[in-house]
Amino acid sequence: MDQSNRYADLSLREEDLIKGGRHILVAYKMKPKAGHGYLEAAAHFAAESSTGTNVEVSTTDEFTKGVDALVYWIDEANEDMRIAYPLDLFDRNITDGRMMMVSFLTLVIGNNQGMGDIQHAKIIDFWMPPRAIQLFDGPSKDISDLWRVLGRPVQNGGYIAGTIIKPKLGLRPEPFAKAAYEFWLGGDFIKNDEPQGNQVFAPMKKTIPLVVDAMKRAMDETGEAKLFSANITADDHHEMIARGEYILEQFGPDADKVAFLVDGYVGGPGMITTARRNFPNQYLHYHRAGHGAVTSPSAKRGYTAYVLAKMSRLQGASGIHVGTMGYGKMEGEKDDRAIAYIIERDSYTGPVYHQEWFGMKPTTPIISGGMNALRLPGFFENLGHGNVINTAGGGSYGHIDSPAAGARSLRQAYDCWKAKADPIEWAKEHREFARAFESFPKDADALYPGWREKLVGIHR
Repeated sequence: MDQSNRYADLSLREEDLIKGGRHILVAYKMKPKAGHGYLEAAAHFAAESSTGTNVEVSTTDEFTKGVDALVYWIDEANEDMRIAYPLDLFDRNITDGRMMMVSFLTLVIGNNQGMGDIQHAKIIDFWMPPRAIQLFDGPSKDISDLWRVLGRPVQNGGYIAGTIIKPKLGLRPEPFAKAAYEFWLGGDFIKNDEPQGNQVFAPMKKTIPLVVDAMKRAMDETGEAKLFSANITADDHHEMIARGEYILEQFGPDADKVAFLVDGYVGGPGMITTARRNFPNQYLHYHRAGHGAVTSPSAKRGYTAYVLAKMSRLQGASGIHVGTMGYGKMEGEKDDRAIAYIIERDSYTGPVYHQEWFGMKPTTPIISGGMNALRLPGFFENLGHGNVINTAGGGSYGHIDSPAAGARSLRQAYDCWKAKADPIEWAKEHREFARAFESFPKDADALYPGWREKLVGIHR
């Protein structure tokens, strides 16, 4: 059934929809299956995303038609489709009237992904009007809160050198805490790897007290504050809250140094909102394990990593992993810096839409996945700043001297970029950075040809 007369209006102008502020706009890459016209398929998509179905129904009235989603722009040659969703379509909390991400996803990426006339459809951008921005939680904490704890300026406080305890599974409580202590002697921030939590060989109630002790000893020895991101991800919201409350109780007066890691993609928006609302004083660390199932460029359905990051800010993530933009082991390209810019800036133009955030707190880019000191200067140069958290697991524990030396090499890499220095020359004056060349020789050969001759005998 062709529903384009009702669910499409190509006379609508995008600038008018944005000025009106009464719609959420969503841009897709959409391809119909063979034998289906583009506009007809697009209208069916909008119908299924809002008030319609595949037949006429007797319960439709004039008010219902007023909240139809409308296709307002198509470009068949480029598989581009844009839909305007009236704000009134989206579910609201009965407790406080606020918007919810699950409702947004239910409509814009719900049944329409499985329709028989759609070959594929993927969200590449969306625009939230000012009223919607007001109705989402947004972050309660941001990187400035971490800089404050670390005793740094709360503006441009710089690079936070972090790690992930490696191996990511298999360490019992004592070795885990020892690994944390060894890194903290040189670095700032440790996160649980996403599978770590309460394994039978490393129960949380035995591991966390040892981590607390390791943090205290590292702070005493270095005279610096340290940060720990604890994984509270669970199927059950009550379990998440129980984990969070236990961890805060154990850290006691150092609870401000604790972030909570939640696997926001596999756990879903409800997990993020549970953490955001029950623990507003903690930095909310959004880990996106599993996201590649829909965000990978090779995936034709779902949404992009840019869209995921944008949603995370609305939900209240203090920080989210954004990949390595081609500088580490994770899938990505240099122009992926847009994923960082949309969450950290108050105003940014993405693939399709210009988004204003109207003062909503920023979400920190967290850089993770095969990074080490040798890769960082190029990464910072590409991104244009170093106000990020970097969790370098192998880049720390793979350092030839120690995890602490690995952490110091990361800091020295940031200082090298900030000073606009030549990395080879910088290495001659900074031992841990120099030893990173010997620790990661394949990267050194690829990034700094001839380094062996230039650094021969240095810092042996």
